[in-house]
Parts: sequence; structure tokens; C-alpha cells
Amino acid sequence: MTVAYIGLGANLGDARQSLKDAVVCLAQQHCIAVLAKSSLYCTEPIDAQGDDYYNLVVKIETTLTARALLALCHRIEHHFGRERPFRNAPRTLDLDIVLFGDERIDEPDLVIPHPRAAERAFVLVPLVEIDADVTIPGIGRANALIERVAHQRIEKVQTCRCAMLDALRDKRAGTAGHAGPPGDGAGSNADLNGPPTGQPFKSGCR
Repeated sequence: MTVAYIGLGANLGDARQSLKDAVVCLAQQHCIAVLAKSSLYCTEPIDAQGDDYYNLVVKIETTLTARALLALCHRIEHHFGRERPFRNAPRTLDLDIVLFGDERIDEPDLVIPHPRAAERAFVLVPLVEIDADVTIPGIGRANALIERVAHQRIEKVQTCRCAMLDALRDKRAGTAGHAGPPGDGAGSNADLNGPPTGQPFKSGCR
């Protein structure tokens, strides 16, 4: 099992609800356990146009490889209607792998740690909120980097507790001792077969 951190963001449609639903979608995957979720933050676009973004970070534990996790993130984005008409375009949902254990990966389509994690308040602030001691491999402790991004506007948003996410955690905790053999992620698509494609996962939380 690997501990990883995923940054989520959105600024199109019902962005706040999309982020809540996306966290539930992650928690529904048999190969993922959501360990912690940060507060929701409203942030200004950086090197981009459009409305303010809503952002949060989740800490997960997974049996997937980094590449399989990336593929899963892309499938979830697609489910929520993500399009990429141009670089840094406004988006219905964006999932980025910020950290994946202590791994350092530098490939054309996968760079871990996320190459701009240390430069973005919308990553660092929620990351430190859920793990004050987290270190970005090759860079240093995340909490020591926040001063560098103090000029970027970021505001915590008051949100409710998500009852469905709590229920999923309780269910997983109650059945942990009865789970079948862990998968390798190849069947992750099946975990997305809740609502029909094009309909949002409902977290029951607004």
C-alpha cells in the first residue's frame, strides 16, 4: 500500500459539489482508502483565465501504481465532463497526483512530485492542513514553503461534513477483515459503474 496525495480543483459548473462528489467517487474505489480530506478553499486562477477555483487535497492509501492511479484520475475527470481545449483552460474537474509515497517520477506524461506543487498555495495550504509533517521529495517540508506563496489569494470555505463519505469509511472499516484479494487496478473501471455515464456521483452533501 502506498500513501498518496491528490489535489482536486474546479471552476466550471457547480464546482463545490463536483469536488465533494469526486472525493466520494475516489472513496468508492476498492483499491483506494481516503484517509483525510482538507477543507475546501476558494483560490484565484494562476496562469489561467476564468472564475475563481475551488480546491482541496485528499490523502489516500492505495494498492495502485502511480500510473494506474493517473489513469483512474483521468477516467474520473472524463466522467465529470473534463475537456482540454487549451492549456490551463477552465475545468469541470481536475485531479492531480501531488505526491505518491517517496517516489520521484519524471516521464513525459507523469511527473511526481507534481512539478508546481511547491509554487501553489492551493496545493500547499490544504496539504499542510491534513499533514503538517509532509515532505515533498527533492524539495523539503511543505510547511516551510508556504511563506513563498503568501501573496497568492486563498480563502477557506465553510462546508458541511459529507455523510456519504463518512458512511463509506465506516463500511470499509467494518469489512476490512473480510475483503477479497487486493486488485491490481485493472478492474478500476467497474468501480465507476455507479450512476450512468454523464450523471454526477451524488455525495448527499451540499
